[in-house]
Amino acid sequence: MAPPATNLLHSHDLAEPSAPGVRYEKRPATTPAGKTVPGLYNAWIWLDNQAQYNSYTTDMVKSVILAFRAASNARDVSSVVFTGAGDKAFCTGGNTKEYAEYYAGRPQEYRQYMRLFNDMVSAILACDKPVIARVNGMRIGGGQEIGMACDFSVAQDLARFGQAGPKHGSAPIGGATDFLPVVIGAERAMAACVLCEPFSAHKAYWMGMLTDVVPALKVDGKFVANPMVETQRMTDDYGRFVYGDFKTGEAQKAGKEALGRGKVDLSLLDAKVEELCAKILLTFPDCTTKTVEELRKPKLEAWNRNKEDARAWLALNMMTEARAGFIAFNEGPKDDREVDFVLLRQRLAAGDSWVGPLHDSIQPKAKKGA
Repeated sequence: MAPPATNLLHSHDLAEPSAPGVRYEKRPATTPAGKTVPGLYNAWIWLDNQAQYNSYTTDMVKSVILAFRAASNARDVSSVVFTGAGDKAFCTGGNTKEYAEYYAGRPQEYRQYMRLFNDMVSAILACDKPVIARVNGMRIGGGQEIGMACDFSVAQDLARFGQAGPKHGSAPIGGATDFLPVVIGAERAMAACVLCEPFSAHKAYWMGMLTDVVPALKVDGKFVANPMVETQRMTDDYGRFVYGDFKTGEAQKAGKEALGRGKVDLSLLDAKVEELCAKILLTFPDCTTKTVEELRKPKLEAWNRNKEDARAWLALNMMTEARAGFIAFNEGPKDDREVDFVLLRQRLAAGDSWVGPLHDSIQPKAKKGA
């Protein structure tokens, strides 16, 4: 039986999360047998900016901070689920439209924004409840970073993962360079952060980035593994790991055909998240919190050591490469959103200054006119 309610409890919330693009709700907790538990809940925090692949604006970042604070303070909350709306994206990072149109060329403003971003990551890492990332779609760039700040990650297997920094004018120092070496090792982290090549949910799973992965595609009424990804063998003829690699050639063509015939269904993802929440429910709450805090330490130590230096560098970078990269992504055609990297390196090698025509000459529209 639940203890009697009291009206003498203090509120420790700073404010209610209320910005458009972020939803906060409490869902009734259930046991592993599926029985609803009266008076106990799981807090769900949603990024809901589907038109821009759940990228976070400045106001959304502030609301996420408040939402995690509220979930952490809630006495009746057992676990926190952090996710995105729809089935296309968990989060693709910062809102590049806002970056290009407001922050580009304004380092002082971006420095203040990065204070908020750092506080968002810290709010996840300091939550008094276990945090589960429900990866409903792409987890890219800053979205990958806030996802890795969570304690558990469960993904639907059509999701893609990866960084975007050096390809779009930034460095992945909002958590990726801190968390990835801890989670997947230094060599894989180097490849992920520098090359910015996306990888599949199955690849993320075997590398140790995910607690679990579930199918999300139904073809002819039956769930099937992502048909665009190799899931039936571990190695190729030379002994190299191929599990989770994206298919090529005829296999890719067949995968696209199956994808076109299928329908995305996230019911297994929701069931797996609820299953994990139910398992957490059947533990001592303070012992669980302490265990989670201890296991967060490798990520926290790296994060706290680097976050302020990262904030300063990222702000100054808004005058040069970030300005060029975000404008290219925001204004370039859909099939060409990157600057001319070769020309940029040639111009810099020749001693050209960023103050002048260099920025315009490397934009996608300049490449089209060449």
